[in-house]
Amino acid sequence: MTQRILSISGLRGVVGDGLDPEYLVRFSAGLGTLVGGTVVLTRDGRSTGPMIRHAVLSGLLATGCRVIEAGIAATPTCGVLVQELNADAGLQITASHNPVEWNGLKPFSRDGSVFDQQLGEKLIAILDGGQFAWAKWDRVGRVERLEDPFLLHMNRVLRLVEASAIRQRRFKVVLDCCHGAGAVGGPRLLQALGCRVTVLGGKPDGRFEHPPEPLEQNLTALGEAVCREQADVGFAQDPDADRLALVDEQGRYIGEELTLALCADFVLSRTRGPLVVNGSTSRVNADIAQQHGCPFYRSAVGEAHVVAKMKEVGAVLGGEGNGGIIEPKVGYVRDSFVGMAYVLAGLAHSGRTLSDWVGSLPKYTIVKEKLTCPREKAAEACDALQAAFPDASADRSDGLRLDWPDRWVQVRASNTEPILRIIAEAPDADAARSLCSNAMEWVRRAIGSSSSTE
Repeated sequence: MTQRILSISGLRGVVGDGLDPEYLVRFSAGLGTLVGGTVVLTRDGRSTGPMIRHAVLSGLLATGCRVIEAGIAATPTCGVLVQELNADAGLQITASHNPVEWNGLKPFSRDGSVFDQQLGEKLIAILDGGQFAWAKWDRVGRVERLEDPFLLHMNRVLRLVEASAIRQRRFKVVLDCCHGAGAVGGPRLLQALGCRVTVLGGKPDGRFEHPPEPLEQNLTALGEAVCREQADVGFAQDPDADRLALVDEQGRYIGEELTLALCADFVLSRTRGPLVVNGSTSRVNADIAQQHGCPFYRSAVGEAHVVAKMKEVGAVLGGEGNGGIIEPKVGYVRDSFVGMAYVLAGLAHSGRTLSDWVGSLPKYTIVKEKLTCPREKAAEACDALQAAFPDASADRSDGLRLDWPDRWVQVRASNTEPILRIIAEAPDADAARSLCSNAMEWVRRAIGSSSSTE
């Protein structure tokens, strides 16, 4: 095994090189042993999904689970279905934004949220111990098929906004589904909101036409399509549709960081309450919360940590700077469909263009880099960076975050990939790039020649 990552959030690996049918059966049998009862099963559009589906069904049925299979669906849809169908758990077959050779499994608890620390550790303990609750022949589980899984999800999203106000604007939208699960629901939601939609990558077959992470360098075709169609906004989903990036009406990449900021600006102006983001997310969100008189909190990086903090403080909204919006009224899971609805609602109610709205937000530049690195060397990198910047306020709760009055830098090991992430933010681009570059140099020195820029 060379490429497999197991964490409290689930499993990812390279198919044929770490992610094999035997381990997939073990993981799903572990989930069945842990939760029993009814499990919702969905998958994104990756071409390896059908193989993984068969292995997962074997493990779940062999531990006596009743499986409600919903076919290709977005990750947030899985969470919604767990709630709506009163299931005991959910399981999404996905590797999110990872390259095409990757796939994985993402479990959900009975409240429709991703596994928290406690549940994740229990599942890992079952896998390590190999003690599975195999069902006798007359207690083997069964499979039931759910038709139209997105309808329940879409109805929750539509209830968030004044749909009639959006419909009156007849927005022109270009949606890049990246041949992922978003193609099942994205065009349908936008049409329900009265939008005139041009779809890129609209077949959920996993045949990515560009690298699947919704970053600027991967979305040039979306920007060109927005200009060509004279659209009001461009939306880009990742393959499992839990993340959303934006392109404005001039074809310019707005990015993932400001997806959450724009949604927070709209929501907090109407509903006062706490906002939660992770420690790698832009401080523009803190400024927006302050402008609206709302409490602001940071959690460790990772959807599970953000959700736990949201529940603790009763947040009205949360998310991560990777374009992941978490709206408790829909479900405790990142949701690109919520992001699209809130951005359109903000445009409809304000009458502004997207570029004007973005221009009204506090200005920061965030720079994100990554290095391949053995996970065990992450602590050395953090030690070196902290020693290099003794004037900064240091937080070691999640890797290392160094803060100054107007800027910050963080280095931490990824939860889902064998890399170190280095993120810096400052009021202007040169300062952010310089801070990130300096941090990367100190990290390289600390971890030696085994590192390389991704």
